[in-house]
Amino acid sequence: HGIRAIVFGTRKSSLSDAPQAPPSTPAKMNKAKGRLDYVMSSESVAIDTLGFNLVRDIKAGEAIFIDMKSGNCHTRICHRDASLAPCIFEYVYFARPDSIMDGVSVYESRLKMGEKLAHKVMAQYPDHDIDVVIPIPDTSRTSALQAAYILGRPFREGFIKNRYIARTFIMPGQATRKKSVRLKLNTIKSEFAGRNVLLVDDSVVRGTTAREIVQMARDAGALKGY
Repeated sequence: HGIRAIVFGTRKSSLSDAPQAPPSTPAKMNKAKGRLDYVMSSESVAIDTLGFNLVRDIKAGEAIFIDMKSGNCHTRICHRDASLAPCIFEYVYFARPDSIMDGVSVYESRLKMGEKLAHKVMAQYPDHDIDVVIPIPDTSRTSALQAAYILGRPFREGFIKNRYIARTFIMPGQATRKKSVRLKLNTIKSEFAGRNVLLVDDSVVRGTTAREIVQMARDAGALKGY
């Protein structure tokens, strides 16, 4: 990641590398005797939860130094050619939807992704026969919901996720990943039976688990998959 936080005795500093991924957001809070408390986080949701006030995003290549005795905050751009290059995966998958990163709402960005997906489907398949839109839980729900709205098709929950299974794409070996997908997801067969289904998945990393998910939809009775 591009953010480093270091504590040395009574001083705290935060450094943003270039390119920057994920972004860091400083915030401040009024403290007794007119002093301020500071917090820095990769997502604004942590700042909201702690009751701080969002100030701004740390810039690419910027260093922030906070003197814990005086409460003074000092900033400096330490990289002459720094450029903002946020990780797209934060907006697509990793970040919480109620966070704001680099001034962009994660929730709104996922709505836009769903909208773009729907328009792409309509452009490539103008005579599509999609009956229902089903997300691969959990984080693709926002995009799938917007895609269903634009396409004018019903949104349905067809997969139920087992929250006690870890991320499958990092598991060693294809056999293990394939087995874990079956343990991680289960289908609601009535939502697939006899229908043409648009599956919306926001976390296709290797592509190997996607094949298993499509097969699960077919096993549940789906006629066609998009």
